[in-house]
Amino acid sequence: MVMVYLLIVFLGGLIVLISALFLLSPGKLQPILDSNGSTLSTSISEKVFVNIGGVKQGMFIQGKDTCKPVLLYVHGGPSFPNYFLVDKYAPGLEDFFTVCYWEQRGGGLSYSSNVALESMTLEQLTNDLIEVTNYLRQRFGQEKIYMLAHSGGTTIALLAIQKEPSLYAAYLAMAQITNQAESEKRAYEYMLRIFKENGDKKSVSELNQFNNLEQQSDVMAFHNSVFRDKAMHQLGIGTMHSMKSIFMDVFVPVWTCKAYTLREKVNIWKSKFFFLPKTKLREEILSIDFSERIPELDIPVFFFCGKYDLTVNINLTKEYFSKLNAPHKKFYTFEHSAHSPLFEEPSLFRDIICSDILN
Repeated sequence: MVMVYLLIVFLGGLIVLISALFLLSPGKLQPILDSNGSTLSTSISEKVFVNIGGVKQGMFIQGKDTCKPVLLYVHGGPSFPNYFLVDKYAPGLEDFFTVCYWEQRGGGLSYSSNVALESMTLEQLTNDLIEVTNYLRQRFGQEKIYMLAHSGGTTIALLAIQKEPSLYAAYLAMAQITNQAESEKRAYEYMLRIFKENGDKKSVSELNQFNNLEQQSDVMAFHNSVFRDKAMHQLGIGTMHSMKSIFMDVFVPVWTCKAYTLREKVNIWKSKFFFLPKTKLREEILSIDFSERIPELDIPVFFFCGKYDLTVNINLTKEYFSKLNAPHKKFYTFEHSAHSPLFEEPSLFRDIICSDILN
């Protein structure tokens, strides 16, 4: 009888959980409202799918006024979208721009079993980005658009600007990747030192399995490890300086974000754990020193870095910025942030947009 009772409780709980997930997954964006609670007539808030590079790719487009400049947000990962953080922290970019949150091929809204593994390259993603750019330019009738890229997305953003600079009004880089293999080594050394100082023998033992990142294979193993992400969040050098739990602050918000259907949420994790590890994207990013490959850009450049960011080492980004040639450039350090200043200090981010970028 006890086993039957436990089975009934388990099945009941499972039914409740699945029902809750369906209720939390309408897969639609909420309209942008005016002060009277009516849909703002000048606004846009939609989820669209467009054929990009021969693949159906999805994006969220939001803005209070479609006559304002267009901003293309290029997420990191690679190909792991973070619209769920936009939904959770509401940084308010739609006050200044018509924002397109494009989800890259192979991930999120753009995941499909029809996406070929061999198409998952920086070159193809860069071509996709340019095609999305031209879709936005044509749709909203703007000669140039702004681009905000985050972390892994900064790699293809750099390549796209180098290839087609005339398409972009300015480049906003949050956690700009330079030499990511070196960044991983510096993060490893920092974590090893801190864990030794704290007498955390278990974590030191976990790190030692990567052989001090002496071989490229060690760097890849460390970069892909669950322990790396867990330790970074524990030490405040990961996604956010104050974010301590990947489960509560990343996993759960994906499942509670109402912009996705339940199938789309499943696809986010299916892509991250079963599709992307089969591609060579991470190896490709770790093999390139972007500070050497792209020494100059022909448009205004703005770098945004969190003081505590060791996911993408802030000092390496500063070194790249100092030698980068651009017609106008500016570097901003966010004193209370790690890897994601847009979500950690949104008010300061907005102030910079108003005072420096749009002016």
